[in-house]
Amino acid sequence: MSHLWTAAEAARATGGRLINGEQWSAGGVSIDTRSLEPGDLFVALKDARDGHDFLAQAFVSGAGAALISDASKAEGLGPALVVPDVLEGLRKLGEAARERCAAKRIGVTGSVGKTSTKEALAMCLAASGATHRSIKSYNNHWGVPLTLSRMPRESAFAVFEMGMNHRGEILPLTQQVKPHAALITTIAPAHIENLGSLEAIADEKGDIYVGLEPGGAALVPADAPCAARLIAAAERNGANLVRFGRGPECEARLLSFEMHADHSIAEAEILGRAIRYKIGVEGAHWALNSLAALAAVDVAGADVEAAAHALEHLRAIDGRGVAETVEAGFGAFLLVDDSYNANPTSMAAAISTLGARAPAPGGRRIAALGDMLELGANERAYHAGLAEPLTQVGIDLVFAAGPRMAALNEALPPERRGGYAENAEALIPIIASALRAGDIVLVKGSNSSRMSKVVAALKAL
Repeated sequence: MSHLWTAAEAARATGGRLINGEQWSAGGVSIDTRSLEPGDLFVALKDARDGHDFLAQAFVSGAGAALISDASKAEGLGPALVVPDVLEGLRKLGEAARERCAAKRIGVTGSVGKTSTKEALAMCLAASGATHRSIKSYNNHWGVPLTLSRMPRESAFAVFEMGMNHRGEILPLTQQVKPHAALITTIAPAHIENLGSLEAIADEKGDIYVGLEPGGAALVPADAPCAARLIAAAERNGANLVRFGRGPECEARLLSFEMHADHSIAEAEILGRAIRYKIGVEGAHWALNSLAALAAVDVAGADVEAAAHALEHLRAIDGRGVAETVEAGFGAFLLVDDSYNANPTSMAAAISTLGARAPAPGGRRIAALGDMLELGANERAYHAGLAEPLTQVGIDLVFAAGPRMAALNEALPPERRGGYAENAEALIPIIASALRAGDIVLVKGSNSSRMSKVVAALKAL
């Protein structure tokens, strides 16, 4: 086991007090006993539940030590590092990891495509050197310091996803990471209920540029709404501006993009370098996501050609467009699981991708859509507005679930209405009874709409 932290290093980083032993070392950092690896430092965060309640299980699972605030809870269990506040201790651990490592750090945020772009960028950078990244969507007030604290000191590159639901959440995250480059994927009405307007969303996302290291690069989506506000934010913070998009003013410019059955082909100019590359996933949203990733690779000083070749091996992430053939009793159909999250922009991208897919003979293009949340007073209009793109790209049937999706069901022409239910579970028998061999079925909705239940049920057919 390699040593990520020794007891002395962790104590020095956090200012904490060692008890029950001072010679331990940790190969990793964990906040969850279910995924804890032997030798990890268990961090007893107080969030939805108090991590101190799981100390005994952590040591049974092989924790090397624990970061705690209540010394009495560790009596008779194992070595611990006691700090006044566990979350603040984790932040200090992350800051120490940042300071001891020479990795080029890249921050990623945006209304749509954060996690997918982060994964693509990490894959691209890994072609040039050891790359550390956020796992899953660890992008909040504990996910970012946790990712920092896990960064091996020998990393050459590191990619950090940063998310938000309310105003003021990006700033402390970027100030912890201090990225050398910061990338905003796009601006869309995700969380507009909390922030009030696209302009406010852009201002919040633009805060990622505040944390840039001196001379750092701001990667700006030139085609996005409120791009001018993002450019102004970058300039206010003295960043080197790198715009990506389709326009001639862009430093990273998309020249062409072709979608095929299981991949895409793009041509681009990346900071003066012409490049043609294959992306191992389909979807119109990958045109600009891949462009942003390659631009970030360039400003990080990594090999752009190697990164472009790496994109050929890119695959969709669970819940974000994974396509799987299901062998049902009536025959085979293609299930596209995009159930992790949704907003109007990501819905439009998924619908466009579904429209570009060709069903097998006798099959149809089908969309099963759940509510999009946090859209505020105009939520009915956002849902009803999906009827136009669904019709334009020739989606044959639309199944809708949830009170907000009722607006879409009403807006659809009758021949495209596959069925409606008040929730995802109630939609399952309706759509299952309508499927036939050769169909392509897209399932998408905000995570809380629980459209993942539809995915699980259709897989079980």
